[in-house]
Amino acid sequence: MTDTQISTPDLTEADRRDQTARAEARAELWRGRARVALLGIGPVIGALLLSALVLLALGVDPIAYYGFVIERGLINPYGLQATLTRMGPLLLLAAGLIVAFRAGIWNLGGDGQFLLSAVVVAALCPLLAPHLPVWLVLLVGLVVGALVGAVWSVLPALLKAYQGVNEIITTLMMTFLGVSFANVLVKLAFRDPATTVPQTRTLAVADRLPRLFDTTVSSGLLIGLVAVIAVHLVMTRTAFGLKLRIVGANPRAAIHAGLPVPALTVAVFALSAALAGLAGAVEILGVQGNVRADWNPHYAMTVIPLVFLARFNGFGSIAFVFLFSVLSIGGESAARRTGVPNFFTLVVVAILLVMLGVAEYLDQRRRAAGK
Repeated sequence: MTDTQISTPDLTEADRRDQTARAEARAELWRGRARVALLGIGPVIGALLLSALVLLALGVDPIAYYGFVIERGLINPYGLQATLTRMGPLLLLAAGLIVAFRAGIWNLGGDGQFLLSAVVVAALCPLLAPHLPVWLVLLVGLVVGALVGAVWSVLPALLKAYQGVNEIITTLMMTFLGVSFANVLVKLAFRDPATTVPQTRTLAVADRLPRLFDTTVSSGLLIGLVAVIAVHLVMTRTAFGLKLRIVGANPRAAIHAGLPVPALTVAVFALSAALAGLAGAVEILGVQGNVRADWNPHYAMTVIPLVFLARFNGFGSIAFVFLFSVLSIGGESAARRTGVPNFFTLVVVAILLVMLGVAEYLDQRRRAAGK
């Protein structure tokens, strides 16, 4: 018997073991993907069903309501364009939250960073427009918006990095302060003297972000898409992203590994808040053109459950932001047609948060029972 004949059965058995291992790995991969999909889609379906029950309790046909939402937010060409435009600032806020949450930092100050940046940009750009080229005005507005957002995060960042102060408390406090300060600026320092209603000066439509492909869709959508994809790739494919994930997973281990945790913490705050500030700039330069007193869309808090549903994944966040934008734009039309209050969309988001918590609890119990 030759050496080849002797070794063949061993090689065949090794091949079988290798094939079995690969099959088990593929099966485990698909189980993981199915679990992530279920945890992402399940709460959405549950929230829509519970919201339908609320509509029934209000005497409104939920099928008609959701039909109006889909027709206006997705099927109607002008509604779809409004949906895509709405996505721009939401995607930038999602990108900022992904950076913070993956690094284990709860930046809940997005609304303050967003609104304060929006007010500063709305006050500055109309003054620059008569003296500078349009592209330069837009560039200055975007940079200033990002800088204002980053600066507004300095205090919570330093307190977290060097004193260990809980950032949930400090960022929420800075949000309340930022929103109030923004309103004061609109009513006093930045008020347009030519209007009776307190608001900033208005940036002319011709000086705003260009539209895409002869539609009403603002190019802020492209800025948001580029930002969220870039953040996803940085956080998953680069050494900097790996460092941030290590800090978020285990800060003590990060310190023992020699990582500059305080500096990385400040960098995360600055990057997250800069993206929130950039979202405010995009909203003004692409859509609003000015800021009226007491205006606050609460975009940042609304985006938080969407980012959690996407499991901090950039591409998943795009999908959930699109779904929310359809619900938001379509809900405005559906509210008028069915007599439902305009804020019913926020009710759906609140129910979504509850369903997300329930889904996480059930998943944790399932995983604990499987051990």
